[in-house]
Amino acid sequence: MSKPVYSEKEVIQKSDIGREELNGYRKYGLITPLVNNETGTELYSQNALDILRKIKQLKIIGYEFEEIRKIIKKVGLPVVEDAAEIENEKNYLTVGELAEKIGVNARTIKHWEDKGIIFPDARSGGGFRLYQEIYIYLGKLILDLQMFGYTLDEIKTVSDLFRDFVTISNKPESYPANERRKKLEEMQQQIHKLFTKMTALTEGISRWEDLLKKKQKEITKLIDKSK
Repeated sequence: MSKPVYSEKEVIQKSDIGREELNGYRKYGLITPLVNNETGTELYSQNALDILRKIKQLKIIGYEFEEIRKIIKKVGLPVVEDAAEIENEKNYLTVGELAEKIGVNARTIKHWEDKGIIFPDARSGGGFRLYQEIYIYLGKLILDLQMFGYTLDEIKTVSDLFRDFVTISNKPESYPANERRKKLEEMQQQIHKLFTKMTALTEGISRWEDLLKKKQKEITKLIDKSK
């Protein structure tokens, strides 16, 4: 049986909150929508809805968004009660599984989270963070940017702009026209910056290939003479 997913409107109705409050939860990384790759539509899993309901209880008793974020970061907010259900989540990976597929250690994934570059999509009943498989690809992109000389703070800027791009593409009205234009122009600048770095890297690789091929031949000749 497929897992239920909900549109933004359905989540608002089922959790009895306003759109502004939902945006607040998203802004602080308390919940993260899934994105349908074919339509670009943002959807929410049952886990996300359950998380939202529990977060709402903390909000009702007086906790602010930043305080809730710290609580979740420190002790987690379990939403799946049955461990067998976790195993049936075909599209979710644990921190260890994600790290292995990207080729890094779990501490690196945690560091990316602390920097606000990536966010888990859900939590297991034991508080373990779960990620969609798309994070394998995103993780490799992060490693690429580091290879291009980007710092994690710069990568954070790129990841924020990417999330803005998804929002603007799906819901242009989410930002005022002047702010939307400013963000899009910044995206163009970042693309130009990356192209410049890639060009320099490509030229550097070409120089080293020529040098190494030349030296390899010279070393082979010296080896032959030493026989």
